[in-house]
Amino acid sequence: MPDSPALTPALRRSILLLSLSNFSSMSVQRICDAMLPALAQEFSVSLAQAAQVVSFFAIAYGAALLFYGPIGDRVGKFALIAFCTLACSIGSVVSALAPDLSTLVLGRVLVAMAAAAMIPMGLAWVGDAVSYDKRQETLALLGLGSTLGLVSGQLLGGLFTDWFGWRWAFWFLTALFGVVGALQWRDWRQQRVQPHHMAGLAGAPATRQRFGAQLLVILRRPHARAVLLTSVAQGALAFGVMAIWASHLHAKLGMSLAASGASVALAGVGGVLYMVGARRLIPRLGERGLVLTGAAALSIGACGLAFTPYALLAPVASLVAGFGLFMMQNTLQTNATQMAPEARGMGVAMFSTSLFIGQSVGVVLAASLVGRWGSTAVVAGAGVGVLGMALFFARALRRRDAALQRG
Repeated sequence: MPDSPALTPALRRSILLLSLSNFSSMSVQRICDAMLPALAQEFSVSLAQAAQVVSFFAIAYGAALLFYGPIGDRVGKFALIAFCTLACSIGSVVSALAPDLSTLVLGRVLVAMAAAAMIPMGLAWVGDAVSYDKRQETLALLGLGSTLGLVSGQLLGGLFTDWFGWRWAFWFLTALFGVVGALQWRDWRQQRVQPHHMAGLAGAPATRQRFGAQLLVILRRPHARAVLLTSVAQGALAFGVMAIWASHLHAKLGMSLAASGASVALAGVGGVLYMVGARRLIPRLGERGLVLTGAAALSIGACGLAFTPYALLAPVASLVAGFGLFMMQNTLQTNATQMAPEARGMGVAMFSTSLFIGQSVGVVLAASLVGRWGSTAVVAGAGVGVLGMALFFARALRRRDAALQRG
């Protein structure tokens, strides 16, 4: 495949807007975590009942993920993202004005159903607009917004709740989604007049196959199956088990919940560091090198968290783990955009769904296994398991490269 030219200013502007919607999407997922006690007090309910704003969001988000793939392939991915970003603003207004918990949950569900489109369709749009040789670097720029949103969501929720009241967090989201959505809509209209150069795009035009037919087309491809299986494993072993990292540090090292939570949050900072350095690392290591190096860093970080007797080393271990995790994640995302170029939206939606399923299963398994084996064994075991996952995917990449050379 020929090298593509440098990204144009117009294309960079569009990617910046997609990164902002990714930031918004990840922030809104976590913004309620710190405000649960305030919600319980406001609506005179238990903490478990207040947590419905988190659990119902997750259910609605996961259920909506897969269905945006064929929609994006048909109506246009960027337009769909802009529409859904504006819809999130409406859902945030419902949340901000909620007179009771049920209305707040409804507003959160509306936001979740719309926010589910942003990250997978953003990845798919980049797959359409950027050739494969520059796609991983571009996706790292896109992922910077997601990673910063992951780090910022809980912080923003806590700050707004403490300083201004929890409703102002949703007014902030209303403004954020509204401004970003309006800018995206304007950018989409400009794209219709002057389309972005689809530099070196590999693949056939989007198909009009039915939902089930698209699923079968993707699942019949060996490399696509490898990407999806790896995403399930990464969701369970990395993102899922990460949910117990803070409680492990609290129980084993006696760290306060605030300190343990802050230490785990540094995994997101590690991800940001990778995104910043991705432009240099990607050509040096190549895809297989990125997967194996990332897995090694994640494994070292996870085992460090599991076994360290010193609280001061926990933030360092978390930072290293996050750096490796997002190195692997960026490589997986890049491969997901090329699983089915003729149904790219559907392919990336399947990838996102697989990751979400793996994460959900991983949280449940990790929590149940802690009672049997202890948190040290679960955190360390997941870190070692990541190495096996990386070897599997590196072998799949080798088989794909060999097939491309033969073809």
